[in-house]
Amino acid sequence: AESNLQLFANPRNAAAGTLRQLDPREVSKRKLSAFFYQIVEPERFGLKSQSEQLEFLRTIGLKVEPNFEIADGTEDVIEFWKKWSGLKSSLNYAVDGTVVKVEDLHLQQELGYTTKAPRWAIAFKFPAEQATTKLKGVTLGVGRLGTITPVAELEPVQLAGTTVRRASMHNFDFVREKDIRIFDTVIVEKAGEIIPQIVKSVPDKRTGEEQRIDPPSQCPVCGGQVGKEREEDVALKCLNPACPAKLSRRIQFFCSRDGMDIEGLGEKLVERIVEADLVKRPSDLYKISEDDLLELGAGIGEKTAAKLIEAIEKSRKNPLFKLITGLGIPGVGSKLARDLSNHFGSLQAVISASEKELKEISGIGEQLASDIRNYLSAAGVREEIEELMKYVNTQEESVGGIKPLKGLKFVVTGTLPNYSRKGIQEKIIELGGEVVSSVSKNTDYLLVGENPGSKEGKARSLGIKIIGEKEFEEMVKS
Repeated sequence: AESNLQLFANPRNAAAGTLRQLDPREVSKRKLSAFFYQIVEPERFGLKSQSEQLEFLRTIGLKVEPNFEIADGTEDVIEFWKKWSGLKSSLNYAVDGTVVKVEDLHLQQELGYTTKAPRWAIAFKFPAEQATTKLKGVTLGVGRLGTITPVAELEPVQLAGTTVRRASMHNFDFVREKDIRIFDTVIVEKAGEIIPQIVKSVPDKRTGEEQRIDPPSQCPVCGGQVGKEREEDVALKCLNPACPAKLSRRIQFFCSRDGMDIEGLGEKLVERIVEADLVKRPSDLYKISEDDLLELGAGIGEKTAAKLIEAIEKSRKNPLFKLITGLGIPGVGSKLARDLSNHFGSLQAVISASEKELKEISGIGEQLASDIRNYLSAAGVREEIEELMKYVNTQEESVGGIKPLKGLKFVVTGTLPNYSRKGIQEKIIELGGEVVSSVSKNTDYLLVGENPGSKEGKARSLGIKIIGEKEFEEMVKS
C-alpha cells in the first residue's frame, strides 16, 4: 500500500503469487512466514508421536503453531475447538478451524491415507465470518457442462479481510428455497474463508421494491434451450452443445494442468480463439497453425505463436490418463482417470466399456458408472473422441512401453539417490503401480533408500520383498 501497488485479495493469494516469483530478491522482500507441522519419515529421528514431531521441528529452528494440546478424549477436542472459535480473532494470522490428529505415529501409519487425505486427521472448521449488505443484481455464469450459476452482485462489503463485491448463490433451487430477491438485504459469508456465498436474505428489511429472481428461459450466452438433464438434478443447464461459453470452458479444462497441460493456453487466449472461430471442439486445437494464431493480432507475436504450437504438439504424446481427464467426463478427476487408463489400457477400451466393466474399478458405483456410460455414448462426445484419436496418444502402453508395475503396490522409504519422493511416486504410478503410505500384508514391494527407518523392519517381519533403486530400475526395464 505504501508503494501504491495493488494489494493482494487475501494472504493465500499473496503467498501463492510470491512463490511463483522468479526473482528471489522480490520473494525476500515479501517476508513470507510458515508453520511446519510434519516430518515425512519421523522414524529416522526416533520420533514416535505428533507432539514429538512438533517439538523436534521447533528445536531445529523451524516455526511451529504454538497453540496445540494433547486431548484425552472427544470432550477435550470439543472444548479446544470452542476455545479457539472464540479466540481466533486474537491471533495475528488468519485461521479457519482446528485439526485433530492421532498422536501415535505408528497408528497414523496403520490408518494410512485415502486418495485425497490422511485417515488419521480431520479438520473442524470454525463458523464462517458473516457480513450484511445489499443485493444489487444477478449475473449468470455458464460452466463447461452447461451449468448456469446465478452470481450475486453486491454493494461492496468487508469480509474476512477482503472487499466482497460478488458471491455465489449456488443454483436456482437455493434462490427459491431461501426466497432471495434483488434489492434484498442479505447475509454473506466466506466458505472455507475463501469463497463468498449468500447464506440468506433478511426479509424484515424489505421495502417493497424487491424483485423476484426467476430462472432463465434461455441460455444467457447463446440463447439456447435450458433445462435439467434429470428430474432429480439441481443444476439448470444450457442444452445447446454448440454454446460458445460451454465450448470456451471445455477448451480451458482440456488445456489445464490436470488435463492436457498445454502451457500458454489460458482463459483469455482460449476465449479469443473461440471468438475467432478457430476451434469448435478440443480436437481443433491440433489443426491450428502459427499463421492462425498470428491473425489474432495484439499480444500474439511470432515467438508466442511458435511456443503455443510447440506446447500443443508436445501434448500429443501425453499419457492416456491426461487425455481422459481433459475429456471432462462427469465425476472423473485425474485420480480416477489414472485408474481407467491403467485398467483398460486404451481410450477405445474405455469408451467401449459397459457399466458392469466400469464398476470393476474401485470408486465407481452404480450412479457414476451410468453417468460415465451416458456421457461417452452421447453422439457429439463420441464423434469428438474419434476425432481426437487421430491426433493424440490413446494407448496406455504407447507411452513408456508396457506397464511393468501394473497391479503392484509399493511403499517408499528413505532417501533415493536419483529421485525425489514425488518423482519416484509419479514414476511408479506412470508405470501402472500404486504407491501406499504404510507397509501391510497387501504390500508387494518396499523400495528402500538411505536411512529407511522402521518400515524396513516391518516389511521383513511380514515377508515383503525389499528392493533398492537399482533393482527398481531393473524391474521397469524388463
